[in-house]
Amino acid sequence: MTLYGSIDERSGGFRYDRKLLEGLRRAGDAVELVELPWRAYHRGLLDNGSRTLRKRLRVDVDVMLQDELAHPSLVHTNRQLPYPVVSIVHHLRASEPRPLAPLYRAVERRYLATVDGVVCNSAVTREAVTDLGVDPDRTVVAPPAGDRFDPSVDAETIDSRARAEPLRVIFVGNIAPRKGLDTLVEGLAAAEPDAELTVVGRSVDEEYAASVRRSVRTHSLEDRVSMTGELTDEELETALRSSHVLAVPSRYEGFGIVYLEGMSFGLPALASRAGGATDVVTHGETGLLVDPDDPAAVAAALRTFANDPDRLAAMGRAAKRRYERHPDWEETTARVRRLLADVAPSAGVVT
Repeated sequence: MTLYGSIDERSGGFRYDRKLLEGLRRAGDAVELVELPWRAYHRGLLDNGSRTLRKRLRVDVDVMLQDELAHPSLVHTNRQLPYPVVSIVHHLRASEPRPLAPLYRAVERRYLATVDGVVCNSAVTREAVTDLGVDPDRTVVAPPAGDRFDPSVDAETIDSRARAEPLRVIFVGNIAPRKGLDTLVEGLAAAEPDAELTVVGRSVDEEYAASVRRSVRTHSLEDRVSMTGELTDEELETALRSSHVLAVPSRYEGFGIVYLEGMSFGLPALASRAGGATDVVTHGETGLLVDPDDPAAVAAALRTFANDPDRLAAMGRAAKRRYERHPDWEETTARVRRLLADVAPSAGVVT
């Protein structure tokens, strides 16, 4: 398995890779891990001329799993590898609203042409991959499980919590433009009901984080918005348990494992229609969906949650049931292993 950075990093994508690695090993597969240094995009493209990288990847394996995030370093390198390659796509860079999206789309199309199979974390990600020319028969949808926590939250708890005031909203994610925290703050300012927002996550874009803090001050929300930074799992569990709604109105999500993690606590989601959140968030049932960059829609959703505790409770119960129906890591690993068996039958993968 090849990826950028360390597999112990805390984002949802790295958690997916880590759990998949553990599942493959439990199933009896021998898995070697190749951790490549983080690269700026242009520097990653230059890696394709590196003999050192090619030598490092010329290992004796039946099949290589690659996190697609590392595609800049692999787009040409893959053509010189002696074994089949399967890519794990959390979301395509070209799917994000970026100024260089046409360039990313061209490079990712070339990269995907070098792989023999693709693991997709959502149906939306699979559509994006096949739109770049990948044969659907060479793909599998293997969603992440949202079992980071094991909360004991029953229907009675969800019902009583829905009637507590004020509305407590929690955002969990990196403080970066893609996550839409600015839209959430603007929506909170425009919403009439009293509501509190807890922002959990590390800043990966200081300029953006500063603009969010300015927006909080501009709208006089200092008493209603708390930015905690990163929390331990125990601290995050406490914060989720005491919240009413998980709100991450991203500009794009390949899947959004955080929505499932919130649902495990019976929290309906306020999510964006752009991307894979629609795989788990059903509008009006397990949460509310808004268009990206639409503070007015966020404000309307917050008013709906705050003004109708019966509906808030019903969506919370439905969110908990949706979480309980979701595939676990064992099923996800089994789906990936079936694809590996198709790609590298000589590996003897048992399915």
